[in-house]
Amino acid sequence: MTLQADSAAAPPPLPPPDSAATNGISPTAEETSQPPRPTPPPELRVPIWWPEDGTLSMDWVENLMRCFDWCSRNVPPSELPSVLPVEVFDSLILVASKMLHKEPNCVPVDPFRPTLDDNSTPSDSAAAASVVVVGDVHGQLHDLLFLLRDAGFPSRDRIFVFNGDYVDRGAWGLETFLLLLAWKVFMPHNIYLLRGNHESKYCTSVYGFEKEVMVKYGDKGKHVYRKCLGCFEGLPLASIIAGCVYTAHGGLFRSVTVMPSKRLKGKKNRKINVNHESKILSLGSLEELCKARRSVLDPPWEGPNLIPGDVLWSDPSKNPGLAPNKERGIGLMWGPDCTEEFLKKYQLKLIIRSHEGPDAREKRDGFEGMDEGYTIDHVVDSGKLVTVFSAPDYPQFQASISHSPCLVYSATRMLKFASVSVVDALKFAS
Repeated sequence: MTLQADSAAAPPPLPPPDSAATNGISPTAEETSQPPRPTPPPELRVPIWWPEDGTLSMDWVENLMRCFDWCSRNVPPSELPSVLPVEVFDSLILVASKMLHKEPNCVPVDPFRPTLDDNSTPSDSAAAASVVVVGDVHGQLHDLLFLLRDAGFPSRDRIFVFNGDYVDRGAWGLETFLLLLAWKVFMPHNIYLLRGNHESKYCTSVYGFEKEVMVKYGDKGKHVYRKCLGCFEGLPLASIIAGCVYTAHGGLFRSVTVMPSKRLKGKKNRKINVNHESKILSLGSLEELCKARRSVLDPPWEGPNLIPGDVLWSDPSKNPGLAPNKERGIGLMWGPDCTEEFLKKYQLKLIIRSHEGPDAREKRDGFEGMDEGYTIDHVVDSGKLVTVFSAPDYPQFQASISHSPCLVYSATRMLKFASVSVVDALKFAS
């Protein structure tokens, strides 16, 4: 039996306010029959405000979650500014952007935290926090809310690593992204937000996010959209969890060969060229990843700065070696031998990537579907490669996509793998 996730969709929005009544004209019988505009429940503080000292609290973040949930079910999209004023958006995106831009390309995530004694002071012993790795969420706000409540909120004992693709295709990409930014600002060392290929100007202009923002913020929409793009540029590309798990949206990447120019001789005139046109592909290093320039609206598919595009767009293959990703037109395809080389070189046990939902996996021969919310794609001597996807009933609101049973799977099934402690990860990879 297939169960529809309760959190997958919200009721249709209410009609807009009648313009006749606001202009002093008596409403018609049809207009008076419209249901009254819903009033927020008393426990919600609407509109949302920005704290005077700029410090967010658990109470503020939980109120934001409840407000977004209520608003998505009761308020037309164009009235989101009445719940989240643009001034509050500006404050949140500014603080979050500054924070994200300061993080390295590959973020180290250390789950080993000093334990607290009876007086709440750190002791000499350390305990491992659980680490929850989450795949694509694609604007599915209600599934994200369910996931956070079911897995448990970020805390001292629970760290979240989100693997990108927060927007596009779902109806609440803006709320989804802003909610995660609020958690990041509130608990910067307990939630890490990585970039996905949809956090780009190209994808958001094609797959819905730009239009969503324009509908919701009207004449301020271009301003809100530009601020989001600037924040996307600051998102890190990858993470290393506990020194043994590598996570990134797409996966592995090529080496960008650096060599002296042959045209200029002499020490003073020596020029460093990037040999990005070489037809020989080799696996890139973490050192190269850390030096890549990630602050680009659209990761390039040609030129010297190829690593960000590889990390965000690449896919695993059953064939050995590295090859251009002809299906996507950007990024790479990498085989099990590359997974083994990368894991062994850096003494890792597991690679967790996302990027491929059920619709993508339907087209891939030799790969499992997304019925469980994750697939094991490579099993090698040093560990495993796993793809995790965290948007059930995907893609929402697109009837042209054929619905297989996995598309209406409960988010609880997705969490079977999304919630991974360091110890569990090591057991899983062995």
